[in-house]
Amino acid sequence: MPSGTERPYVVAHVAVSLDGATTGFQPDVASFYQLARTWEEDLTLAGADTILAQEPALATAERPGPAADGPLLAVVDGRGRVSAWDALREAGHWSGVVALHCRDTPPRPPGRQVRELVTGAERVDLGGALRTLGREDGIGVVRVDSGGELIGALMADGLVDEVSLLVHPFLAGEGATRRWWGEHPAAAPLTMVAAQSLPDGLVWLRYHPCR
Repeated sequence: MPSGTERPYVVAHVAVSLDGATTGFQPDVASFYQLARTWEEDLTLAGADTILAQEPALATAERPGPAADGPLLAVVDGRGRVSAWDALREAGHWSGVVALHCRDTPPRPPGRQVRELVTGAERVDLGGALRTLGREDGIGVVRVDSGGELIGALMADGLVDEVSLLVHPFLAGEGATRRWWGEHPAAAPLTMVAAQSLPDGLVWLRYHPCR
């Protein structure tokens, strides 16, 4: 799935409620990840907040080791908050882990065993990071597995090639603390490329941003 640029093809795949929330309801995790296999991603892109929310579970999870045939995991960690790099690498989901930092990321512990990619000054240059990973690691397809802020930042920079929404038959209402597009979305007209009804009232919607 070429993106038409020198960077990889980027898909934002999100489980949402009818009112666009990513919180305040119980997503169908099995269906979500079954559909995620559609793109056969070379790289999973996550934000620091998503990983930090998983750190308590990672601390007690089994560590089968890197998945030789799995995608690479890249974590946008401009403020240097993530610490569970060993657990992520050994979780059995990814072949390796890359920490995406910027010039102003605080100093990291000496001897830390994680590959670093530094792009940008005050914040991670997402486009630069994607182009470098495409060039150096042969990454062709990226699936964004993260909250709305990262997706919103990618869309604002014109770096999303496909939006995939697994819509659940639920209104999160006041229980929603996050939306899939972040707090301050940029205007982004979309063209629908597919719509599919699934069991249990789920609807799978796919869009391409209008360039």
